[in-house]
Amino acid sequence: MSSNSRLVYSTAGDNSCKRCGKALAKCRCEKAPSSPVHSDGIIRLSRETKGRKGKGVTLITGFELNEKDLKSLAKKLKALCGSGGTIKNGIIEIQGDHRRSLQDTLSKDYSVKIAGG
Repeated sequence: MSSNSRLVYSTAGDNSCKRCGKALAKCRCEKAPSSPVHSDGIIRLSRETKGRKGKGVTLITGFELNEKDLKSLAKKLKALCGSGGTIKNGIIEIQGDHRRSLQDTLSKDYSVKIAGG
């Protein structure tokens, strides 16, 4: 390509780092940690509505489980509560306010605290 070329569209993939802009082969940015949540051994249950159009969700943080075990646990907890949910960045989100029932269930195996109001 000449330097006067004005490329409009290319099917070539983006081979540059999102942080530093260098080629991926030359990028020296540190890799993001696999789990941003560092646990102190206490499972925390909190309620949040931020960014959900006023709908509340119960957040469960503090698990030091691999992804497969976390998904399995989340599935059991969602079935217990009878509602939907998801896992984002190592945090289990369950639709609705189920902190009390989750505390009763999880306190059998873990140290559990209700965080927030």
